[in-house]
Amino acid sequence: MTKHKAGFVNIIGNPNVGKSTLMNSFVGERLSIITSKAQTTRHRILGIVNGDDFQVLLSDTPGIIKPAYQLQESMMDFVKSAFEDADILLYLVELGEKELKDEAFFNKITNAKIPVLLLINKIDIGNEELLAEALKLWQEKVPNAEIFAISALQNFGVPEVFNRIIELLPESPAFYPKDQLTDKPERFFVNEAIREKILIHYKKEIPYSVEIDTEEFFEDETIIRIRSVIMVERETQKGIIIGHKGSALKRVGTEARKDLEKFFGKQIHLELYVKVNKNWRSDERQLRRFGYNNK
Repeated sequence: MTKHKAGFVNIIGNPNVGKSTLMNSFVGERLSIITSKAQTTRHRILGIVNGDDFQVLLSDTPGIIKPAYQLQESMMDFVKSAFEDADILLYLVELGEKELKDEAFFNKITNAKIPVLLLINKIDIGNEELLAEALKLWQEKVPNAEIFAISALQNFGVPEVFNRIIELLPESPAFYPKDQLTDKPERFFVNEAIREKILIHYKKEIPYSVEIDTEEFFEDETIIRIRSVIMVERETQKGIIIGHKGSALKRVGTEARKDLEKFFGKQIHLELYVKVNKNWRSDERQLRRFGYNNK
């Protein structure tokens, strides 16, 4: 009888290298929101891939940055914790990238005592010469890593990486029930779906000043009724989010609702409100309430 394997596989790298895309192609569900703006992922999101004799616990982390304010500092705490509980590290770089934005994190990778898989992503946008250069560079920089060339978006090379992960997993019983896809509650995905639309449709600092709080989530046989509040830091931002005669807010609501109907497989009734919550990004107590301070 084959022994059961299970372990934590943590994905780290600079902002926008494709960590969330990779995670979703492993898990097969849109668990992590994906947009082209930096700092899309603010939390560690756990995606669970189950097989008869394995359970892979994938953790997508925020992109590595030099923190400028309290929210960003607690985002980097999630990255630090990704080193602490990993059985396998996936270090994701994109083709043409030369370094990690933080020297201390880079040292942790090169000195890691656990298997490190270095994945060169987005190879579909380069050529063989660029790839050969990248392979040489990263072999020198991270001699302890196994290197794979992939395109997370095209799912190229991803199955090979996944097979290698299963080979490297430690023997262990499952950590979560086998029918579970993630450790996050439903409301978390509601918040993320709304936040994704705000990232897509609004410019400058607006998306980064926003937090979503889903106050109500009632589910019955055929419909889920949801009431969510979009929190901003200033009155002017509130006006921008709502838009002329509510048109901008309506667009966010409609698009988020369609995504959520796909995600939950049910009809969704979504009500959105906008509230001003001054300086929430620098307020310890509020950050804790939104799940950022994981100390």
